[in-house]
Amino acid sequence: MTVLVLAGTREAAQIAKALAERGTPAVASLAGATRAPKPMPLPTRMGGFGGADGFAAYLRDARITAVLDATHPFALRITRRSAEVCAAMGIPYAQVLRPAWEAGAGDNWTILAQESEAADHVPRGARVFLATGRQTLMAFAPLADKDCTLICRQIDPPTGAFPFPKGEFMIGRPPFSVDDEIALFQLLGIEWLIVKNAGGEAPRSKLIAARRLGIPVGMIARPAQPDVLRFETIAPAIAWAVAGAGTGAETRGETGAKAGGKI
Repeated sequence: MTVLVLAGTREAAQIAKALAERGTPAVASLAGATRAPKPMPLPTRMGGFGGADGFAAYLRDARITAVLDATHPFALRITRRSAEVCAAMGIPYAQVLRPAWEAGAGDNWTILAQESEAADHVPRGARVFLATGRQTLMAFAPLADKDCTLICRQIDPPTGAFPFPKGEFMIGRPPFSVDDEIALFQLLGIEWLIVKNAGGEAPRSKLIAARRLGIPVGMIARPAQPDVLRFETIAPAIAWAVAGAGTGAETRGETGAKAGGKI
């Protein structure tokens, strides 16, 4: 068997390390969103597959026997395509999806269905920190139209000028501590924080910082996920992959659940 790990998250790196240590035949795939990603402990392919047909061809040519999707919770296009192609080819597929964040005491969140809705809530002229990456930056044009200053944090150095009159790119590679985020928000005079509901403990530091500083948060809700075998933590996902895609009731009943279920 050969397991394909669709990577790009901290969980994917942990899974890849575990599979490599166990000697499980596996390949990691990175979409190439980050120009200089950290090395993976598995043989790694970079870049897209060329759509559904290209993905199916790769699965056949590489003799992939199981696909473990540990991509970002907002990588919906990749997840849907991968699940559909695997179902059509009869290749076992499972998704690793960390639990979403939930607001707690002291949090001031506004739930947004999409990036453009932020302009409905952020006041004119506000200083806004966008912890959403460069790929969706242009969707915040309505904020720029309200004379807001937008600071977009991303991992890679920009390849062009900042697209709006007021704002800048800020380069930084996570993780960031709570103290670091507090100091940064204070230095920049941040009045609003916009994030995607990616979940996870390490990225939560910016939310804790916002809570302590009394900064309101625009929380972009996750897109609806396909109805697939899903793991919320890496241990059962690793066991599923090592077992050769986890056939049978034991895997489905004890280590995994369908969409909406609990692990």
